[in-house]
Amino acid sequence: MKKYTMETIVGIFVVVGLICIGYMTVKLGKLNLFSSDYYPLVAKFTTVSGLRTGSPVNILGIDVGRVERITMDQENQKAVVELRVKKDIKIYDNAIASIKTEGLIGDKYLSIDPGGGSDLLKPHGVITETQAAVDLTELVGKYAFGEVKGKGKDQEDLK
Repeated sequence: MKKYTMETIVGIFVVVGLICIGYMTVKLGKLNLFSSDYYPLVAKFTTVSGLRTGSPVNILGIDVGRVERITMDQENQKAVVELRVKKDIKIYDNAIASIKTEGLIGDKYLSIDPGGGSDLLKPHGVITETQAAVDLTELVGKYAFGEVKGKGKDQEDLK
Protein backbone atom coordinates (compact mmCIF):
# COMPACT_ATOMS: atom_id res chain seq x y z
CA MET A 1 0.00 0.00 0.00
CA LYS A 2 2.84 2.38 0.87
CA LYS A 3 4.45 1.71 -2.53
CA TYR A 4 1.35 2.84 -4.45
CA THR A 5 1.03 5.99 -2.32
CA MET A 6 4.60 7.03 -3.14
CA GLU A 7 4.09 6.28 -6.87
CA THR A 8 0.87 8.32 -6.89
CA ILE A 9 2.57 11.32 -5.27
CA VAL A 10 5.47 11.12 -7.74
CA GLY A 11 3.02 10.78 -10.66
CA ILE A 12 1.04 13.86 -9.55
CA PHE A 13 4.29 15.80 -9.13
CA VAL A 14 5.44 14.84 -12.65
CA VAL A 15 2.08 15.81 -14.21
CA VAL A 16 2.08 19.19 -12.43
CA GLY A 17 5.67 19.75 -13.55
CA LEU A 18 4.82 18.96 -17.18
CA ILE A 19 1.84 21.33 -17.08
CA CYS A 20 4.07 24.10 -15.70
CA ILE A 21 6.72 23.49 -18.38
CA GLY A 22 4.04 23.54 -21.10
CA TYR A 23 2.57 26.79 -19.77
CA MET A 24 5.99 28.48 -19.62
CA THR A 25 6.83 27.27 -23.14
CA VAL A 26 3.66 28.85 -24.51
CA LYS A 27 4.18 32.12 -22.61
CA LEU A 28 7.89 32.48 -23.39
CA GLY A 29 7.32 31.46 -27.02
CA LYS A 30 4.68 34.21 -27.28
CA LEU A 31 2.07 31.75 -28.50
CA ASN A 32 -1.58 32.44 -27.81
CA LEU A 33 -3.63 29.28 -27.46
CA PHE A 34 -6.56 30.33 -25.31
CA SER A 35 -6.87 34.10 -25.49
CA SER A 36 -5.41 36.70 -27.77
CA ASP A 37 -4.36 40.24 -26.98
CA TYR A 38 -3.85 40.90 -30.70
CA TYR A 39 -6.03 41.49 -33.74
CA PRO A 40 -5.19 40.63 -37.37
CA LEU A 41 -4.61 43.14 -40.16
CA VAL A 42 -3.54 42.81 -43.79
CA ALA A 43 -1.21 44.98 -45.89
CA LYS A 44 -0.55 44.56 -49.63
CA PHE A 45 2.87 45.44 -51.10
CA THR A 46 4.48 45.40 -54.54
CA THR A 47 7.51 43.67 -52.99
CA VAL A 48 8.40 42.39 -49.52
CA SER A 49 12.02 41.37 -50.09
CA GLY A 50 13.78 40.74 -46.79
CA LEU A 51 10.61 40.71 -44.67
CA ARG A 52 9.99 37.40 -42.91
CA THR A 53 7.34 35.70 -40.83
CA GLY A 54 7.94 36.78 -37.22
CA SER A 55 9.41 40.17 -38.18
CA PRO A 56 8.40 42.93 -35.77
CA VAL A 57 5.67 45.49 -36.46
CA ASN A 58 6.55 48.94 -35.09
CA ILE A 59 4.65 52.16 -34.55
CA LEU A 60 6.78 55.16 -33.58
CA GLY A 61 9.66 52.77 -32.88
CA ILE A 62 7.61 50.71 -30.41
CA ASP A 63 7.11 46.99 -31.00
CA VAL A 64 3.33 46.49 -31.28
CA GLY A 65 3.03 43.20 -33.14
CA ARG A 66 4.45 40.57 -35.49
CA VAL A 67 4.20 39.51 -39.11
CA GLU A 68 2.15 36.30 -39.12
CA ARG A 69 2.21 35.19 -42.74
CA ILE A 70 3.35 36.36 -46.17
CA THR A 71 1.46 35.15 -49.24
CA MET A 72 0.87 36.25 -52.81
CA ASP A 73 -2.30 37.60 -54.40
CA GLN A 74 -2.03 36.08 -57.89
CA GLU A 75 -4.94 38.08 -59.25
CA ASN A 76 -3.57 41.54 -58.37
CA GLN A 77 0.14 40.60 -58.42
CA LYS A 78 0.71 41.82 -54.85
CA ALA A 79 2.46 40.40 -51.82
CA VAL A 80 -0.03 40.02 -48.95
CA VAL A 81 1.35 40.47 -45.43
CA GLU A 82 -0.83 39.26 -42.58
CA LEU A 83 0.12 40.79 -39.24
CA ARG A 84 -1.06 40.88 -35.66
CA VAL A 85 -1.23 44.12 -33.68
CA LYS A 86 -1.94 44.60 -29.96
CA LYS A 87 -5.62 45.21 -29.26
CA ASP A 88 -5.06 48.52 -27.48
CA ILE A 89 -3.33 50.04 -30.54
CA LYS A 90 -5.65 52.04 -32.79
CA ILE A 91 -4.90 52.01 -36.52
CA TYR A 92 -7.03 54.02 -38.91
CA ASP A 93 -7.99 53.25 -42.50
CA ASN A 94 -5.64 55.96 -43.82
CA ALA A 95 -2.62 54.31 -42.16
CA ILE A 96 0.62 53.82 -44.11
CA ALA A 97 2.63 50.60 -43.81
CA SER A 98 6.26 50.59 -44.95
CA ILE A 99 9.10 48.08 -44.84
CA LYS A 100 12.19 49.47 -43.11
CA THR A 101 15.67 48.19 -42.32
CA GLU A 102 17.30 48.20 -38.90
CA GLY A 103 20.61 49.92 -39.56
CA LEU A 104 22.44 49.74 -42.88
CA ILE A 105 22.28 45.98 -43.45
CA GLY A 106 20.02 44.89 -40.60
CA ASP A 107 16.83 42.87 -40.55
CA LYS A 108 13.65 44.20 -42.10
CA TYR A 109 10.62 45.20 -40.07
CA LEU A 110 7.19 46.63 -40.79
CA SER A 111 6.65 50.22 -39.72
CA ILE A 112 3.13 51.63 -39.52
CA ASP A 113 2.08 55.27 -39.43
CA PRO A 114 -1.31 54.76 -37.71
CA GLY A 115 -3.05 57.65 -39.48
CA GLY A 116 -5.94 59.41 -37.82
CA GLY A 117 -9.09 61.39 -38.29
CA SER A 118 -10.96 58.68 -40.17
CA ASP A 119 -12.49 55.27 -39.44
CA LEU A 120 -10.66 52.67 -37.34
CA LEU A 121 -9.55 49.47 -39.06
CA LYS A 122 -11.47 46.47 -37.80
CA PRO A 123 -9.94 42.98 -37.43
CA HIS A 124 -8.87 41.63 -40.84
CA GLY A 125 -8.92 45.20 -42.19
CA VAL A 126 -6.63 46.09 -45.09
CA ILE A 127 -3.96 48.79 -44.99
CA THR A 128 -4.11 50.12 -48.55
CA GLU A 129 -1.29 52.70 -48.43
CA THR A 130 2.03 50.82 -48.46
CA GLN A 131 5.66 51.53 -49.30
CA ALA A 132 8.09 48.77 -50.28
CA ALA A 133 11.62 48.62 -48.88
CA VAL A 134 14.40 50.58 -50.56
CA ASP A 135 16.78 48.17 -52.29
CA LEU A 136 20.27 49.47 -51.41
CA THR A 137 22.09 47.18 -53.86
CA GLU A 138 19.95 48.48 -56.71
CA LEU A 139 20.63 52.09 -55.71
CA VAL A 140 24.37 51.49 -55.43
CA GLY A 141 24.35 49.77 -58.81
CA LYS A 142 22.54 52.67 -60.43
CA TYR A 143 24.91 55.17 -58.86
CA ALA A 144 28.01 53.17 -59.84
CA PHE A 145 26.93 52.84 -63.47
CA GLY A 146 25.79 56.45 -63.81
CA GLU A 147 22.05 55.87 -64.03
CA VAL A 148 21.35 58.30 -61.19
CA LYS A 149 21.25 61.81 -62.58
CA GLY A 150 21.34 64.95 -60.50
CA LYS A 151 18.63 67.55 -60.88
CA GLY A 152 19.31 71.23 -61.24
CA LYS A 153 21.52 73.67 -63.05
CA ASP A 154 24.73 72.77 -61.19
CA GLN A 155 24.82 69.33 -62.87
CA GLU A 156 24.69 70.91 -66.34
CA ASP A 157 27.56 73.27 -65.50
CA LEU A 158 29.78 70.29 -64.63
CA LYS A 159 29.51 68.82 -68.14
